[in-house]
Amino acid sequence: MQFYLVRSFMKNIRFTIFIIVFAQFCCTSLWFATNAVLGELLLNFQLNNNALEHLTSAVQFGFIIGTLLFAVFSIADRFSPSKVFFVCALLGAGINAATILETNNFLSLLIIRFSSGFFLAGIYPVGMKIASDYSDKGLGKALGFLVGALVLGTAFPHLLNGFANKISWKTVILATSAIAILGGFLILLFVPNGPYRKRNYKPAFKTAKLIFKDPKLRIAALGYFGHMWELYSFWAFIPIILTTYFSFHNSTTPNISLLSFTIIGIGSIACVIAGLLCNIYGEKKIARTALLLSGFCCLISPVLFYTDSNVIFITFLIFWGMVVVADSPLFSSLVAKNTPAEYRATSLTLVNSIGFAITIVSIQSISIISNYIDPKFLYLILGIGPIIGVIALFQNTKPIS
Repeated sequence: MQFYLVRSFMKNIRFTIFIIVFAQFCCTSLWFATNAVLGELLLNFQLNNNALEHLTSAVQFGFIIGTLLFAVFSIADRFSPSKVFFVCALLGAGINAATILETNNFLSLLIIRFSSGFFLAGIYPVGMKIASDYSDKGLGKALGFLVGALVLGTAFPHLLNGFANKISWKTVILATSAIAILGGFLILLFVPNGPYRKRNYKPAFKTAKLIFKDPKLRIAALGYFGHMWELYSFWAFIPIILTTYFSFHNSTTPNISLLSFTIIGIGSIACVIAGLLCNIYGEKKIARTALLLSGFCCLISPVLFYTDSNVIFITFLIFWGMVVVADSPLFSSLVAKNTPAEYRATSLTLVNSIGFAITIVSIQSISIISNYIDPKFLYLILGIGPIIGVIALFQNTKPIS
């Protein structure tokens, strides 16, 4: 009898994790919704060509402000994280849908993207918190699927826009909002508070000290920060990287949106694989390997721009798209595992906030430096993050996995 009860419990847990993962995919499609239809936005609202960096940074800045507020007031530790996720999904979907309004201008679009990022703060880190509340062991595996869903959700608007000859850019925006609403309702209806949740009744103003004083948390955080310097800049500039390459070689330009979806979306598979491998080799070792490989991609990227083989270049970007994000769930797992349960959401949210602040510096740095150097050498800058992260992960401390 006890065996069947345990088996039934595990089935319910697996179903719940599946719902969390699918909901995360649905809601994080809001992230790069405007990036996927940037060309149409440029024409429709008469934007400048540098709108990509500013609109992307607006999302990141909104996410930073949101995560800071969520962390300072311990929102997802004090209140039901499922309800927080649901409310933020609905509000994020609504503000994203406002993108299609004909009265928009550059300023209003910046506000919309900022607001979308703000509500994503109640989706991405809160989704990880919910998953950790259902995972006593094997958290790295669960977060591998969860971050894989984030990656696929991030790439999804590019897939929709790849069929722009069949659907309009407004449909792309509304579709991302619709599936975000679906994700919110799935969490509300099917994911109650997890069995390993510990409620915190007071704001955690001292969590930052915990992160930077504890050597295990500090190493995990530094590795994550180095990873974030590279990740979102790479994702944001994928369409530009492809356009630059094909224009440099005077080649027929393929469907940039579909290629962008493939290069970004393939990272979801890498996250799942990394989550499975960490059960064998540990989070720290797999994260370090992924950082080394992605850093190597940054350093050899100028060489690849000179290859005349489209297949080699695209294969290289697909590989880069895998290793650039494979370590993401592992860093989140390390942070969650080494934080007291009552502060877990706050710790995850705060580390996310700092990491996304770094992405703004990275994206804007590339944008500014692109005015002064050959674009083929531009992405060497991204190697700074992996180098710092790898150095941190090679520190001699007690194992953190």
